[in-house]
Amino acid sequence: MLFNSYIFIFLFLPLVLVGYYGLNYLKLNRLSMVFLVGMSLWFYGYNNIYYLFILVGSVFINYLLSLGLHKSKAVSTRKLLLWLGVIINIGILFYFKYMDFFIENVNSVLKKEYTLLHIVLPLGISFYTFQQVSFIIDCYKKECDQYSLLEYATYVTFFPQLIAGPIVYHSELIPQFKEEKNHRLNYENLSKGIYAFARGLGKKVLIADTLSKVVTIGYGNIGALNSISAFVVMVCYALQIYFDFSGYCDMAYGIGYMFNIKLPVNFNSPYKAESMGDFWDRWHMTLTRFFTRYIYIPLGGSRRGTVRTYINVLIVFLISGFWHGAAWTFVVWGVINGIGVAIDRAIGKYWKKLPVIIKCATTFILQIFAWSLFRAASFSEAKALWTQLFSGGSGSIYEPITTMFNGLTESRALSRVGLGGIINAYPWLLVVIFILILLIVCFFLKNTQEKVEDMKYTGVRLGCVVLLMTWSIISLSEISEFLYFIF
Repeated sequence: MLFNSYIFIFLFLPLVLVGYYGLNYLKLNRLSMVFLVGMSLWFYGYNNIYYLFILVGSVFINYLLSLGLHKSKAVSTRKLLLWLGVIINIGILFYFKYMDFFIENVNSVLKKEYTLLHIVLPLGISFYTFQQVSFIIDCYKKECDQYSLLEYATYVTFFPQLIAGPIVYHSELIPQFKEEKNHRLNYENLSKGIYAFARGLGKKVLIADTLSKVVTIGYGNIGALNSISAFVVMVCYALQIYFDFSGYCDMAYGIGYMFNIKLPVNFNSPYKAESMGDFWDRWHMTLTRFFTRYIYIPLGGSRRGTVRTYINVLIVFLISGFWHGAAWTFVVWGVINGIGVAIDRAIGKYWKKLPVIIKCATTFILQIFAWSLFRAASFSEAKALWTQLFSGGSGSIYEPITTMFNGLTESRALSRVGLGGIINAYPWLLVVIFILILLIVCFFLKNTQEKVEDMKYTGVRLGCVVLLMTWSIISLSEISEFLYFIF
């Protein structure tokens, strides 16, 4: 089920809120948790019920392993259970996400013809797998309490963070569900949650989905792009993935608030970053901290000398690239970011002396190129786009892009209020203005979490929320998945 769908907004979300708080009001706290887990499983299995068997099986296996770790005192037994848990979790993830990729490469290297399995990737498997791996490791380190099966199931399946994060630690979520005051409806938190959800829905439906049309046209017709058009397509994808993921994070964050649950911030204005390292401290923050805590630090972190530090950084980003997708383009994308972070560490003391505008602009441009490879279906497609960027010639923005953009309902509305002549004379104008506005938002305005923290409802703000929700819901005719669902 998608956050940006009619069934979620008008049926699922109201039903789960009423049921959860209603049962808690009747002092049926345990039943309210059972209800929340059941609704979360419905949310997850809505589009494909077979996904449920994988998720439920994974929850039971990991819970049994955690019980074994709590009860076992022998070091050898605990190590066996730890490695068993890691191998099972990573093995399941490898099978569903990477088996066909592995077979393809074996066929290519060994000149074999093994049949591809064409495995369908279960939604969110990377996220709930990492979440459970962290739990097993923490159990081994004796850094977590022994929770009930219901508490553990609620922790893993809580629907706002189930499919695309944030990757939450048990210590961040389970204590909040245990807190008695969080079982009662808090109207301040509810209002903050609705505000964050509305902003996230608008980012996804009105911005990211619009930009996706530009990107689809551009990547589908690379040979027809001139230099300016190629640049526009690259910038639009950088903005698309920004607002798509930011929108999801806002909506998840907002839904958490509706349940009096404060999920960890996962997205903190990353295009304001002044370096590659700063960027990854702001983008998908819970994934970055997972890799730091469970891979970078165990490898030695920065404690074993400069060269080893750079190697550890590259290993982490190599794994990060592979985590994002079963394709060599993702692996190279990860390595590129790793090299960028390593260079950032090497020249950091000199880089800090540069003006902020130069640091931010340089980091953003580097990310534009990195994202263009991330989006490309192959290295040849990325190369073709870069070739058009540098040698595609001058001219106006590719006509199908401006035609599509000017045909949007919002653009036609502007034409009807007297701007039609200007739009016809300068068909590229609305595209450029739209991109510039989004860049201003990314670089200069407060993000949703900053606004929510000190938010107070006023008549104007309430009106804006109602307008944004209405506008977004009307625009839900073409429902699309979030980009991070495929990871």
